[in-house]
Amino acid sequence: MSEAALREEIVATARAMSAGGLSPGRSGNVSARFESGMLITPSGLAYDVMQADDIVQVAGDGSVATGQRAPSTEWHFHLAAYRARLDLNALVHTHSLHATVLACAGRCIPPFHYMVAVAGGSDIPLVPYATFGTPELAAHVAEGLRARKACLMAHHGQVAMGTTLSAALELAHEVEILAEQYFKVLALGPPQLLPEAEMSVVLEKFKKYGRAASDVEPGSPS
Repeated sequence: MSEAALREEIVATARAMSAGGLSPGRSGNVSARFESGMLITPSGLAYDVMQADDIVQVAGDGSVATGQRAPSTEWHFHLAAYRARLDLNALVHTHSLHATVLACAGRCIPPFHYMVAVAGGSDIPLVPYATFGTPELAAHVAEGLRARKACLMAHHGQVAMGTTLSAALELAHEVEILAEQYFKVLALGPPQLLPEAEMSVVLEKFKKYGRAASDVEPGSPS
């Protein structure tokens, strides 16, 4: 994808994130891997007025060329996430309601439902709190994403990654749905969790999910 097209897609993703209720106001941010660094939404600019030219290029060393807007204050953890996950190319950070509620309560999302595996493991972890925009927070997020495609951030929100921007946004929506479901389960009492052995089975099945029919063995589940 060309730089121009990627910039347009970042803007479209950020607007969809906001319109979908995942990030109220000007909260949240979106980025995509580009060259040795990334392209990321600017700091403090409303999504409805954001244009492709407003997207900021951040080099692999964190430097920003003069003449650009200031990048999102969270650029540190975006860049750290790309270093930790060389297989993923896009990141969406949101302050979605139920994910943020759980994060503020100090709760991860455990295997109460098999779809938790959509993030790549048997839970969606909670990473420790650190002040926004700091290298300390970046280190926490990178560690949380090392073996997962999504995590909650204590007293903050959620992060979701994907091979593409659309995949990252879809996962962010799924994390919010799971967070809402788990929040409601907690209201009924202690949740019943799926055992690790079953989550391992689910994770293996997820490897075939969405593949072409020619790539799936006869009798495999859809």
